[in-house]
Amino acid sequence: MRKTLVHSSFSIVVVIFIVIATTISIIEIGSSQFQITVAQQQESQVNLTSSISKQQSNLLGTSFDIDNMTFSHHMASVNGIQMHYVTGGQGDPVVLLHGWPQTWYEWRHVMPALAENYTVIVPDLRGLGDSSKPVTGYDGKTTAEDIYQLVSQLGFKDIFLVGHDFGVQIAYSYAAAHPDEVRRLVILDVPIPGIGPGENITGLWWAQFHMVRDIPEMLIDGHERQYLTWFYRYTCNPAAITKDDIDEYVSHYSAPGGMRAGFEYYRALFDDIKQNKEYSTVKLPMPVLVLGGECSFGTAALDSMRLLATDVRGGVVPDSGHWIPEEQPDFIIEQFVNFFGNGTKATE
Repeated sequence: MRKTLVHSSFSIVVVIFIVIATTISIIEIGSSQFQITVAQQQESQVNLTSSISKQQSNLLGTSFDIDNMTFSHHMASVNGIQMHYVTGGQGDPVVLLHGWPQTWYEWRHVMPALAENYTVIVPDLRGLGDSSKPVTGYDGKTTAEDIYQLVSQLGFKDIFLVGHDFGVQIAYSYAAAHPDEVRRLVILDVPIPGIGPGENITGLWWAQFHMVRDIPEMLIDGHERQYLTWFYRYTCNPAAITKDDIDEYVSHYSAPGGMRAGFEYYRALFDDIKQNKEYSTVKLPMPVLVLGGECSFGTAALDSMRLLATDVRGGVVPDSGHWIPEEQPDFIIEQFVNFFGNGTKATE
């Protein structure tokens, strides 16, 4: 019996030793792989910078029409990156910030109507679309500074600011950092991370998955279309985003560094939450309109923003999921125009 116990104890020790040795090996391999990944990212960044430079010459000043309204592509050097943006119309500036997994293109149905009375500015966020894809800088403060420098370069100060999805975080950060330079703020569908209903935003399955370092890129590589299509179809109106629209989005996200840059916004969420809690000590002074999709976050964004601003109004967008600018463009155009008024401060 004692011999059996000694033998069993010895076996357990051997097993523990093997587990420890294996764990150490895995850690060492993981460390080496991490070093390789960092080196690959740095090398990739050099290649991407070169690619963006080539895109500049192709995009610079290129014009196109949507519903008989002319817009043009531009590139700007802001905050250490190259930012692609589209602009059109004339009048007071309206800045439209897209989310993930989209680009400036998500606003295509909204832009022409706004351009009749406003200067419409629609950037590709840092890392997304045709903007450059740095390894870092995807938190709210940094990305808001990207947009602030772009607006300043264009010669504007007081703006109407609209954010959807991750554009919400950037729009809130911008308004909190420059409260006297945002005339009116619009928040679409997503609650502010870390505030009220936004406390639970990191619990979404895709948020948890995307926050993991390197693994999502590895698993999704070569399957970007299938993966992203699930999100576009997870809505009230699956037909609102067509096959051609998906082609447009996937062409950017399947490009080198495209998915990684998108995931970096999720990996910055805990930084966003910390920043938002610091900002929340002072309420936003400008009027805020908050609209949520009936089949998506509903009133969560409205409840979140009521904790952060003194003048908040809004509600639910009927028969809409998360992709509000594409599912119900006419509805939000009407909401925007009524909220912005004729674009003068006198309307406030």
